[in-house]
Amino acid sequence: MVGVRNIVLLLLCITVVAPIVLYTDRLGTYKSPSTKEEFIEDVTAFVGAGDSAHLNLLPQETSTAIKEPIGVVYTEDSSTKTKNFPQERQEVVESREHVSARVLSTTTEEDQGRKESFIRLVTDKQGNEGSTLEKADGGGGENVNGEDAIDVDDSDAKLTKPDHASDHDKDIKREAQQTDTSSNINKQIPSGETNKQKDQMPLDAKVQQLKDQLIQAKIFLSLPVIKSNSHLTRELRLRVKEVSRTLGDATKDSDLPRNANERIKAMEQALLKGKQAQDDCAAAVKKLRAMLHSTEEQLHAHKKQTLFLTQLTAKTLPKGLHCLPLRLTTDYYNLNSSQQEFPNQKKLEDPRLYHYAIFSDNILAAAVVVNSTAVNAKDTSKHVFHIVTDRLNYAAMRMWFLANPPGNATIQVQNIEDFTWLNASYSPVLRQLGSPSMIDYYFKAHRATSDSNLKFRNPKYLSILNHLRFYLPEIFPKLNKVLFLDDDIVVKKDLTGLWSVDLKGNVNGAVETCGENFHRFDRYLNFSHPLIAKNFDPRACGWAYGMNVFDLVEWKRQNITEVYHNWQNLNHDRQLWKLGTLPPGLITFWKRTFPLNRSWHVLGLGYNPNVNQRDIDRAAVVHYNGNLKPWLEISIPKFRSQWTKYVDYDQVYLRECNINP
Repeated sequence: MVGVRNIVLLLLCITVVAPIVLYTDRLGTYKSPSTKEEFIEDVTAFVGAGDSAHLNLLPQETSTAIKEPIGVVYTEDSSTKTKNFPQERQEVVESREHVSARVLSTTTEEDQGRKESFIRLVTDKQGNEGSTLEKADGGGGENVNGEDAIDVDDSDAKLTKPDHASDHDKDIKREAQQTDTSSNINKQIPSGETNKQKDQMPLDAKVQQLKDQLIQAKIFLSLPVIKSNSHLTRELRLRVKEVSRTLGDATKDSDLPRNANERIKAMEQALLKGKQAQDDCAAAVKKLRAMLHSTEEQLHAHKKQTLFLTQLTAKTLPKGLHCLPLRLTTDYYNLNSSQQEFPNQKKLEDPRLYHYAIFSDNILAAAVVVNSTAVNAKDTSKHVFHIVTDRLNYAAMRMWFLANPPGNATIQVQNIEDFTWLNASYSPVLRQLGSPSMIDYYFKAHRATSDSNLKFRNPKYLSILNHLRFYLPEIFPKLNKVLFLDDDIVVKKDLTGLWSVDLKGNVNGAVETCGENFHRFDRYLNFSHPLIAKNFDPRACGWAYGMNVFDLVEWKRQNITEVYHNWQNLNHDRQLWKLGTLPPGLITFWKRTFPLNRSWHVLGLGYNPNVNQRDIDRAAVVHYNGNLKPWLEISIPKFRSQWTKYVDYDQVYLRECNINP
């Protein structure tokens, strides 16, 4: 037993003494740095080893130069163990411990600083390249530039820095890192690219940023965590009010007040507090989805309301245009019979002249068509305008052109009521317009609300004036060619060249519109009906009414009016097409239409603000087809001047009725 105990004690002594001997031997070979430069080299080597393992920012040779860590980590009772060392060795150990502590502290701070500098460098690059960073605020996205992103990263980095670093040291390091980062970015991005990026900044960048901030603030205010913080809630509400006042009705950055940048920064700080106060991203995402759904529903409702109001506005004439025919009618009936007659009536049936057909109940619109055509004509004395209107506007239309004759051109104004041959027994469309089903379709409220296409409720579809274009040979029996013009067009060039166009045996000369998908046959006709599917091509090019050359000789020879009547009879239940004149026109003149050059007739000025200005400048006729007519307040402003230039607003009748440009 004694022998065993001695062996155990011997092994225990060896276990305790051996590490001490080995460790003191290593300390004996240690040489403390004699100079400041040697100490810095040691520190640099240690930092290089750490950095190369994490960021690979220093050469690989530095990391391989050191085989093991220099620093020593002591346990709590290590100080007592050093008491047994000789005095000289103990001083070396204390010096070594002090150096190790400095090295570890420097390594931690330098490593953290390099990481932050690296993050800032990447973030600033993205900011300078114009990309936007989406902050993770529970789904509420906000566009921030690189500078704002650095501020957010700094706030996160503060949480990971060692506690023993003082605030003063942190500030010094942050300034040095920002300076170093900015210098690196300036080296990498040429000044020319920076200026180019500034030029490419959108004109409403700050406006959009303010709007994004408002959305984020409202999301935060709806979250329970924020609601429970009364101080933060008050601050967010205050910032929302400030930003809302700053934003106002601004649409671009130049509309914002001078304090806009201050408001943006103040709101940014408040939002940052909100992000720190809440960590429930799911709640924010849920709120955003609810807001998106609500916004989509509101948008759908507003679109329907806008469509209805636009259709209502298109049907309604302004007050001034109601006043105009009343004053003109009064003055017309104050004239004697000789004063009510137009000159040059002998030219009305001369086939050698240029004849125009205009069917309208809008006096001012018809006046613009006649004036613009006459102004751009080379010889107005050879142009004859045949205007057909309804009974209510007949006297007023005549009075207008008696008071405002278009140069030497000839004017004829006719009343549709005088066309005794045009009656329900002859015209299927007249029968249909007076049928109980048509009256019910237009005037019963429950049917009006159930119809998805409101445009077919425009009163023009009930007007026989709109269908007179199918009876041109009956209206002008002695003419060979007629140029049909809608009352919502403006003539910009001389049109006499159209009479010399060879239609190659066709009846109708028109500009095709198949460049746009919605102007093909399948957009107007019901190809689910076998009669339509059998006779027509759904992808055939459509063409435009508004400016059409009609060969009345060929019309009569091919009996076009009878073709029109046959198809109208087949469509008595509106199963082949809805309403209007273009669908029956496409059918009636199927394979009888000659395509004119597109520069003769440019369409879309009544609904499409993106019509090419070059096309407008080259056009002979521009057409305001659509609801945004140029005489209405809802017209497209940039196209309105094309129409108003042919209206003399100093004319006495226009002044009396307060009709202004």
